[in-house]
Amino acid sequence: MTFYGIVFYLLAILLLVSTALAVSRTRLMHAVVYLIISFFATALLFYLLGAPFLAGLEVIIYAGAIMVMFLFMIMTLKMEERERRAGSLFRPWVFPIVFGTISLVLLSALVWVGPGHGLPLNLAMASPLDFGAYIFRELWFPVEVVSLLLFVALAGALYLGRGKNRRKRPSVSTEKTS
Repeated sequence: MTFYGIVFYLLAILLLVSTALAVSRTRLMHAVVYLIISFFATALLFYLLGAPFLAGLEVIIYAGAIMVMFLFMIMTLKMEERERRAGSLFRPWVFPIVFGTISLVLLSALVWVGPGHGLPLNLAMASPLDFGAYIFRELWFPVEVVSLLLFVALAGALYLGRGKNRRKRPSVSTEKTS
C-alpha cells in the first residue's frame, strides 16, 4: 500500500467517525464541531483525489459559510437540551439504522462486483475559470432559485424557533401602591 492509500483510508475513517459523532451528539455545538471536522476531511479527500477546486469550495462554502450560519442559528434560538424519556431511546435510531443497512448492502454489492465490470467513464477536466463561466452562463437561474429557497428556509426556521421560546410577560401596571 502506498502513502496516498494510507492517507486515503485514514481520512475516510476520520470522515466516517466525525460524521457519526455529529449525528449522535445531543449538544448542538458539539455536533457542529464534529460536522466541521467532517467537512475538512471531505475537502482533504477531494484534494487527495486531484480536485483542489472542489476542496477549496468545500472549505469555503460548507466548513465556512454554512457552519457559521448553523452557529448563528443555534446561538440565536438559544436552544436548551431536552430531557430524554426512557422509552424513546430506540425510536430516533430506527430510520438511520434502516438507511445505514441499505447503504451497506449497496456498498458491499458495488465492492463485490468490482471496478472491472462497469462501463469506463470518460475523463472530463475543466479549469475553475471554465467551470465558473459555465455555471454563470448556463445555470445562473437555478443557482439563484436555490439561494432564495435556502434564505426562506433559514428565515422560517428562525421564525418557528423563536415562537416557541417567547413567553408572555406580565403587563406592568402604572398604578401606585401606598
